[in-house]
Amino acid sequence: MGKFRLRGRKRRAREGSAARVPVRALVPNLVTSIAACAGITSISLSSEGRFKEAIWALLVACVCDGIDGRIARLLKASSKLGAELDSLADFVNFGVAPAMFLYFWHTGGPAHIIDGAPVSQLVIRMVLGASLFYAMCDCFRLARFNTMLEQETAPYWKHFFTGVPAPGGCWMVLTPALLSMSLAENKCMALQTLLRNPWFGMASLLFVGMLMASRLPTISLKALHISKPAMPFFMAGALLLIGLLVAYQWLAVGVLGMAYVLTVPVTCAIFLNLRSKHERGLTSTLNKS
Repeated sequence: MGKFRLRGRKRRAREGSAARVPVRALVPNLVTSIAACAGITSISLSSEGRFKEAIWALLVACVCDGIDGRIARLLKASSKLGAELDSLADFVNFGVAPAMFLYFWHTGGPAHIIDGAPVSQLVIRMVLGASLFYAMCDCFRLARFNTMLEQETAPYWKHFFTGVPAPGGCWMVLTPALLSMSLAENKCMALQTLLRNPWFGMASLLFVGMLMASRLPTISLKALHISKPAMPFFMAGALLLIGLLVAYQWLAVGVLGMAYVLTVPVTCAIFLNLRSKHERGLTSTLNKS
């Protein structure tokens, strides 16, 4: 009888400990929730025509998205719930928020007026369609990423992403708006008008959306390594970049966004070279056997 009571107490103790969740396990999900709230705030600010504030809200979302996974690994609090929450937050922050930002940006804000002239309803609907296309390409990209986590990939894929990642696509598609903001401060009206043109905006949304949904290899910063001899030059460049970001934040981020777009064809060429080397190695191994 005593043994029975002891076993019952142990069982209740285990059930009680399983029902309690440590506070540290909630921290990564709270950071992810803050990121989603920042993305929703960006949508609200864009609808009011407060575009600079909307960009700052997206930057907060990007920072939170970059640290929530690291916090989870540091606290040993990774979970399936956190992974699903992170994916949904990414759709809001890097799919819906930039799409709505560019919708209002290229159609003249909530009043739909650019340079004192109203934007036609046809253009407004077409920009909305391009924005929806971009958002759904981001959704497709995130869904495909989740399904590929448990799949085996070829060795040469470990240095690359499949398609442009969601944060990278957000950065790419917002680059014209960032450059336009910088040019507005320097009163470069001609180029600013071009960058804010609705047709240019539609082309950007469609182009970046297709890059995200594609299977093109794109650069993965996690796989990059810096050699010790190059470390001083890398640190000097990083310090220079930080100085430019402080002095000319919109221009610096916009130029970096353009540079990121240019990495796509370079990365594809490197990928093809690595794949051909891998295939030649397999062929030679089969011939020897």
